[in-house]
Amino acid sequence: MSAVIRDVVRVERGMPTSDGAGVNLTRIIGTRQLLDIDPFLLLDEFKSDQADDYIAGFPPHPHRGFETVTYLLHGNFHHQDSRGNEGHLTAGSVQWMTAGRGIIHSEMPEMTEGLVWGFQLWLNLPAKDKLTEPRYQDIPPEQIPVFDNGGIKVKVITGEYAGLTGPAQTWIPALYLDVSLKPEQTFRQPVADHLTTLAYIIDGEARFGRPGEGGSNTRRELLIFGTGDEIQAETRDAEVRFLLLAAQPLNEPIVRGGPFVMNTHQELQQAFTDYQNGTLDR
Repeated sequence: MSAVIRDVVRVERGMPTSDGAGVNLTRIIGTRQLLDIDPFLLLDEFKSDQADDYIAGFPPHPHRGFETVTYLLHGNFHHQDSRGNEGHLTAGSVQWMTAGRGIIHSEMPEMTEGLVWGFQLWLNLPAKDKLTEPRYQDIPPEQIPVFDNGGIKVKVITGEYAGLTGPAQTWIPALYLDVSLKPEQTFRQPVADHLTTLAYIIDGEARFGRPGEGGSNTRRELLIFGTGDEIQAETRDAEVRFLLLAAQPLNEPIVRGGPFVMNTHQELQQAFTDYQNGTLDR
């Protein structure tokens, strides 16, 4: 049986905002237009060559009930948390942090060669795993497998592509690819129909979905795909680079308050109480 190519059913653009201690960024998921799309809770792009946009960073702050995934394209990030973990992210590296029952951490960006650039994704945890022990995965670029045939380049952070398996361990089935296509290329990736599937175009343009239908999508657009079991992207005269994200929806209630994402208002209030009492991460 031939694959059914998934068409783009919705396109969103990010909104400029500020977070942390005044870091300027573009929020793609987590806006009024797109608060979340199960199980994705937030997607931010931070990119600046102006130190004042990010120098204050993200001082110590708490999380409970989900995972944060930081993927750095350029610059450095210094991470430190209440569990004693400390890491120094460099260009091409990934920090996959499972907050679980609670963690307090800081993230401080550092410019290199005049630029800091990367993404942060929040991925929800199932109700049964909300209070799991926190886990920290520091993945350097040399541990991320890369497929490169000269026209198609794919970095596999988690999930599989062309026989390569990404190193990040996830609580739910998930896919995170960084895809670059030269002109006149066709990219295909099987993605099970039940997975929520998105693409964020970092740069360039391409046509997504069934051949000959719809126009091209361009940089800084978030694409949400409909039903089917394969993602297809085609380039013509231009190159394109995009993140391809997919994960199993949880179909559970979401109650969020700032840095905490739980399933009930009572659980959310307990998270705030634990933080105020100093027991969030114990």
